[in-house]
Amino acid sequence: MGDLSLASIKRWARRAAIVTTSVAVVGTVAVVLLWRDRVSLDEVTWPPYPFIEPRIDAVTMTWLGTTTILFDDGETQILIDGFFSRPSIFDVVLRRPVSSDAATINFVMDEYRMRRLAAIIPAHSHWDHAMDVGALANRSSASILGSESTANIARGAGVPEDQILVVEPGSSYTFGNFVVTMMVSPHGPVGWGGNVPMAGTIDEPLEQPAPVQAYREGRSYSIVIVHPHGTTVVHASGGFTQHALDDVAADVVILGVGLIEGLGREYTEKYWQSVVTSTGARHVFPVHFDDPTLPFGDVAPYPRALGNFVTTARWLERIRDTWDTDTRLHLPEFGKTLILYPLEGPEA
Repeated sequence: MGDLSLASIKRWARRAAIVTTSVAVVGTVAVVLLWRDRVSLDEVTWPPYPFIEPRIDAVTMTWLGTTTILFDDGETQILIDGFFSRPSIFDVVLRRPVSSDAATINFVMDEYRMRRLAAIIPAHSHWDHAMDVGALANRSSASILGSESTANIARGAGVPEDQILVVEPGSSYTFGNFVVTMMVSPHGPVGWGGNVPMAGTIDEPLEQPAPVQAYREGRSYSIVIVHPHGTTVVHASGGFTQHALDDVAADVVILGVGLIEGLGREYTEKYWQSVVTSTGARHVFPVHFDDPTLPFGDVAPYPRALGNFVTTARWLERIRDTWDTDTRLHLPEFGKTLILYPLEGPEA
């Protein structure tokens, strides 16, 4: 009887192992398929930004994924954010400690000729905005502007204190012909239950390697970049305060739209009104629609399970047609340098 009971137990154990393994395999396959299920950017058919004949003093913009953007007027360069290392989805989910990728950063700085970098300005201190700011500053003489949390990322990377500037909200900072104003703005409530993901502050120098969850938000900003040829507002996160930008007149808005589909169309419309309509911008570039866990240079929207950028794009078109019929939407092209302004003639 004992032998029979033991045999039965063994049979049940084998069956349980087979079932458990089968469930795990099916679950893994399902997750992989969901992760690969993404909309195509080809479905967004917005016109390219107007072509302008190059002039020596023109301001150019180069989008380098997520919300990392290089501005250049031929004399001075300003980098919004600094995120090139791209930890994988497994690094993120498994909370594995990660470090800035020196080879990628060296390549990017050389490829995009970042030799006149005056300022590195993260919109906030999350990993997909600020992970590489320390490594970039250590390869240049650029100042890092941001919150105390951003300053602690820089300190953890050994950036000299005289290159770190904790900004006063609303204050302006001059770099060559650029004048930058940092205006406090809430982060988009795109986390579970309408919360801000990885909220909180970084209260001591953050040394690498560190998991991406260590990069807390700190303080978020709407960044106003004024140049004699034009004004751009970089609004990297989907949060907003009504009327906060009413006194800002902009030519271009860089609009963060990461995961805002989950906040609904009504929210998106109020967001547009607060950032685009209020500034009178004639040109809008949505950004942060791309998956930050893909390798640098690979541009694809988030998986459909997290959000549908094509739906967001259609919303933006209809909202634009309601409130700002003269405003044009443009999809940025990775790594392509375009002449931002001055705009002249009928295309302006």
